[in-house]
Amino acid sequence: MRLLCDEMLKGLARWLRAAGHDTEIAEDGELDRSLIARALADDRLLLTRDRKLLEFRDAEKVVRLLDCNGLDDCARAVSNHLGLDWLTRPFSRCLLCNVPIVPVKQVEGQNIPADVRNQPLWQCPHCQRIYWQGGHVRRMRARLEGWAREGGAS
Repeated sequence: MRLLCDEMLKGLARWLRAAGHDTEIAEDGELDRSLIARALADDRLLLTRDRKLLEFRDAEKVVRLLDCNGLDDCARAVSNHLGLDWLTRPFSRCLLCNVPIVPVKQVEGQNIPADVRNQPLWQCPHCQRIYWQGGHVRRMRARLEGWAREGGAS
C-alpha cells in the first residue's frame, strides 16, 4: 500500500514510515488539486482530515478521510479504515526520505555515539542518515505494537 499524507498528518506519516509503509508527505502549502493529481499519478492513497479534498474530481478514487484527533486516534483510524499492519516491516525506511534503508558495516565521517559503533547500522542511500537499534527503537516498537493490538493487525 502506497500512501500520501497531507500537511495535517505529517506526524502520522513518519510513524507509517517507521512501520515500514511507503508514505510520502505533502509539501507545505501544496495545493489540494496538486495532492490529488500526485496521488493519482503515483498510485497512492491520500490520507487527510480535510473534508474539502473530497469535493475535487477523482478524489473518491484516492482520498481517504480520517475522522481523528491526535496521533493515537489517527493511528486507530488508519487501522480501522485500511486494515493497516503496524508491524509490516518496522524500521526499514528512512523517516526523513521514505527510502528503504540498507545495512552498512562501517560509516565514515559520521558522528555516531561510541556505544553504538559496534552495533548493526543501517543507512539511507538518499540522505545518508544513519540508523541503529537504540532505546528509542524499543520505545517506538512498543507504540507500534500497541497500535497493532488495538487495530487487530498482526
